[in-house]
Amino acid sequence: MNASRTLGVLLAVAIAANPLAAQRPDTLRVPGTSVVSDTVTLKPPITPRRAFFYSFLAPGYSQALLGRHKAAVAFMFVEAMSIVMIRESGADVHEARRFGGDSVVVSYDASGRPVYQTARFADREIRTREAHVEDWAALLVANHLFAGADAFVAANLWDIGIKLGMQSTPAGRAFTVTFRR
Repeated sequence: MNASRTLGVLLAVAIAANPLAAQRPDTLRVPGTSVVSDTVTLKPPITPRRAFFYSFLAPGYSQALLGRHKAAVAFMFVEAMSIVMIRESGADVHEARRFGGDSVVVSYDASGRPVYQTARFADREIRTREAHVEDWAALLVANHLFAGADAFVAANLWDIGIKLGMQSTPAGRAFTVTFRR
């Protein structure tokens, strides 16, 4: 009840106020020309939905379009590293499966005959190497999702002029906040 009464009073004051009483006519304007507003509406270089889609398909692409080059490089680096490690881990799985039944000479007995260890790669080692491939694939998928989400947020907030940073000072490290117009 109190909030609605306050809202009613504010509404009555706003209606009763005469906002044009303090304004003066523009004497410098040429008759017949339009008045340009002081407010500038900025459009992002890419829509948030499109930014998500592009960065989901190619991590770092939308970040580069939005001028966030360090983030773009980070997402591209994780992408490249994940792909290389999936390939390397896949080669390890292939090697483990290929040599799974092989035996290896471990030592020699007193008569000079070799002592063999059967199954150089047991099922446990093969499963472990397969898990490595799955882990790198999960990182790859997560990188795509995080890149898309980051691009979506960056496209929504691209015109906010606040930059956070860290700077070394004689007293130690300090956080910095920079506002741009």
